[in-house]
Amino acid sequence: MEKKVRSKEELLKEKDHLLEVYNSEHRRNKKPGLLTKKERKALGIGKDQGKAILRNARISSRKVKIVLDLIKNKPLEEAYAIVKFTPKAASEILYKLLKSAEANAVNNNGLNKDVLYVADAVASQGPTLKRMRPRAQGRGFRINKRTSNITVVLKEKK
Repeated sequence: MEKKVRSKEELLKEKDHLLEVYNSEHRRNKKPGLLTKKERKALGIGKDQGKAILRNARISSRKVKIVLDLIKNKPLEEAYAIVKFTPKAASEILYKLLKSAEANAVNNNGLNKDVLYVADAVASQGPTLKRMRPRAQGRGFRINKRTSNITVVLKEKK
């Protein structure tokens, strides 16, 4: 079952149908229809947002979610202020991630910096580094060094 590779012209001819498929929900899992990267690019899907992803950050996702909840649905300048003055370990990481998402939105997609807001911010668990620590009577004690995958999406306020 190989998927047919279509040219950009063919994709643009079927644009209405493909957008209808993409915007419709699957009957079981409520997710949008799948399109390839080439199809999304030809149809211009994802050009209305700036996105930055940090994988395998050496901080627990639980600690990051505390700060992410503070900046969700806030304007970009307010999100910068919150992150800058929040005394948490995740703040420095999120400040850099916000900067990256802003740069992606402004430079790659031509969005207006003044009307950007944090549309979505997610932290999920990454791979856990497992280490051993010596304990009493020759025993070993496992230490889990957790990592997280952080995603920040910026969109224009309408």
